[in-house]
Amino acid sequence: MVPHLITALNGPINELEARVLESMPATERWFRLEWMEHTPTFYASVDLRNAGFKLAPVDTNLFPGGFNHLTPQMLPQAVQAAMAAIEKICPEARNLLLIPEPGARCSFYLDHLATLVRIFTQAGLNVRLGALDPAQTAPDELPLASGGSLVIEPVVRKRGRLMIKGFDPCTILLNSDLAQGTPPQLMGLHEQYLLPPLHAGWSVRRKSRHFQAYEEVAKRFGKLLGMDPWLITPMFQSVDLRGKKGVEALQAAADAQLTKVRRKYKEYGINEKPFVIVKSDVGSYGRSVMTVRDARDIEALAQGLPDSLGAEVIVQEGVPTHERVHQAVAEPVVYMMDRYVVGGFYRVHADRGIDENLNAPGASYVPLAFADSPVLPRLGEKPGASAPNRFYMYGVIARLAMLAASYELEATDPQAEAEAA
Repeated sequence: MVPHLITALNGPINELEARVLESMPATERWFRLEWMEHTPTFYASVDLRNAGFKLAPVDTNLFPGGFNHLTPQMLPQAVQAAMAAIEKICPEARNLLLIPEPGARCSFYLDHLATLVRIFTQAGLNVRLGALDPAQTAPDELPLASGGSLVIEPVVRKRGRLMIKGFDPCTILLNSDLAQGTPPQLMGLHEQYLLPPLHAGWSVRRKSRHFQAYEEVAKRFGKLLGMDPWLITPMFQSVDLRGKKGVEALQAAADAQLTKVRRKYKEYGINEKPFVIVKSDVGSYGRSVMTVRDARDIEALAQGLPDSLGAEVIVQEGVPTHERVHQAVAEPVVYMMDRYVVGGFYRVHADRGIDENLNAPGASYVPLAFADSPVLPRLGEKPGASAPNRFYMYGVIARLAMLAASYELEATDPQAEAEAA
């Protein structure tokens, strides 16, 4: 299934697809060399927007939920990627402790955890779930909507190691984004592998740093393919709302971004109304995301700016999504583990427009049709007509975002800074 595009199928996105496919050997070699120099994040999901005239990542999550939306056909790829990732980090690994989001008990998230447990069990690990909440003193058995149950057990800190009673892991996998800060139990675990690292959490990480790294990656990739990196990059600007002139700064940033987008639309003959997205510079699960079409609207919007937006925001070029699934607006989300694309799905929202955030209540999920491997495109087919080719292109852009995350984490690694000092 190639999703329906309401834009003409002979626009720049098909030229981009053709360019990416023509350059497949060079692209794969380029990624291979990059991964020799940079360590991929353990796992990630990337939200993409396909406007018909550009394809760009708009969010990169380093603690992905939603593995339950992958189809059974995708799981062998996930298991192989998990094997490769674990072998690289701890070849003798036997026990894996998975730390979920605190207090997350919804059925979707529990099914997601169950899928992760299945993947890592099939990769040859003993997997247990551990809760960091000091108030939890006994195992908690939680029923799954799909049948069966999960047991989440209290963790204990002993001799500088994090463990569960009778279970001493060599590797700890975080599925909590640490938005509320780093729990003391996770500090100073020098004898165990902690994945992802603590500085990947939202108490440290900033979207502005990620997209700055992505711009650098996209420029280098654009040079390799001989194309304008704007076709795969959302322009952005960070803004600090603290102080009396915070709203003025936000208005100026929105105006500047809209002006840049108008210029690009004129250059490419794009007949769309530009818009920008204002969102928190830290993770917010899609909350407090606002669409702005005119900088003059900022003053009125500022009266109702939610507290969850925070003082640090980014103003990002809005990338409309012209994909449709069952007549509803959709955007692809690509899942990766280590350096491999393992699957993905469409986030679909029948009540949202092409210029709005789809990560909101009411969204549904349709698996990407990865019946064929996303790394095996069908060369020679007409652009826009082949699902494997379209999904291969999605995977290329998602891997660029993962590479940017690697750059980002290297730049913010406190251990590297300490060694440099």
